[in-house]
Amino acid sequence: MEDNLNYTPENITSLGPDEIFVFGSNLDGLHCGGAARTAVERFGAVMGQGVGIQGHSYAIPTMQGGVETIKPYVDDFIELAREWDQTTFYVTRIGCGIAGFTDEQIAPLFADAMELYNVRLPRSFVEVLRRKR
Repeated sequence: MEDNLNYTPENITSLGPDEIFVFGSNLDGLHCGGAARTAVERFGAVMGQGVGIQGHSYAIPTMQGGVETIKPYVDDFIELAREWDQTTFYVTRIGCGIAGFTDEQIAPLFADAMELYNVRLPRSFVEVLRRKR
């Protein structure tokens, strides 16, 4: 099968004017490591803001409990991405670094994002979602 999907690049160092870096955060907005640190250093994330749009980034909390506590934040993100359809969102492997979740645990939360042309998911998330179909 031909794979013509676009994925989130492994290492994002710059964004265009209508592009957003989506990263995993904690509710306190202490963006000290991983993609969260990159979001602060390069894409306008704000220390102390753990949820939502910040500059050219979007924070999804992943450190407050189990996968079920992440789902409402992912759902809010997907709803925003539907509304902001002229913006491209690059979702990083949220929750799969410091938070300690696996791709198999987090990817299903993004199943509804697969249909959105303006959301790029990590290749590993897409592979999990395809296997679950």
